[in-house]
Amino acid sequence: DQEAGELGLAAVPGRQAAFRQGLEAAVHYARAVGCPRIHVMAGRVPLGTDRAAVAGEMETTFIENLRYTADLLSQEDMIGLLEPINNRITDPRYYLNTPHQAAAILEKVGRPNLKLQLDLFHCQIMDGNLSRNLETYFPLIGHIQIAQVPGRHEPDSPGELNFPYIFELLESLGYTGYVGCEYAPKGDTLEGLEWLRSYWESRGLQHGGTSKAAK
Repeated sequence: DQEAGELGLAAVPGRQAAFRQGLEAAVHYARAVGCPRIHVMAGRVPLGTDRAAVAGEMETTFIENLRYTADLLSQEDMIGLLEPINNRITDPRYYLNTPHQAAAILEKVGRPNLKLQLDLFHCQIMDGNLSRNLETYFPLIGHIQIAQVPGRHEPDSPGELNFPYIFELLESLGYTGYVGCEYAPKGDTLEGLEWLRSYWESRGLQHGGTSKAAK
């Protein structure tokens, strides 16, 4: 319930029943559209509480709900994804903030069908060190999202991140999944996707990522 200030429920104590109801609805929708991955949103630290004071209870709740999620998704051949969201700019109260925290929770849960959804925008803001973080957490990664920092626009907009380098690093690591463009276009959406055409051409590829030599 976004109007009530919620952003997921998986780590929110006392909301387990509502979380499970929402998860079942998400699975229903994902099955209908043939989507094999579901972002399991941790939720926010409850208003009026200190993050450090509730951290243990929230982690316990999160782990319990994630094990339930993994069991349910295994029946559907689906993957659950955990995305750290930065609490410096985007959401000060979001519970899950860094890939280190997510990796520690995934280890405690211990289920192979739960993975890390690594949004490089959030990762850069919280930790930087993207090359080493990608290499370190690559075995856990189930999805990648991108946006330039700090404006959260197209990858070729002015900013801190060298996306051609990052894309080549992902290729060298063997990443074969999708890269989600979770950014706010500076203008028209289609015009904003010209960065991808330019990137393909710089790699000697045509529209769709096919080799010109192959054609």
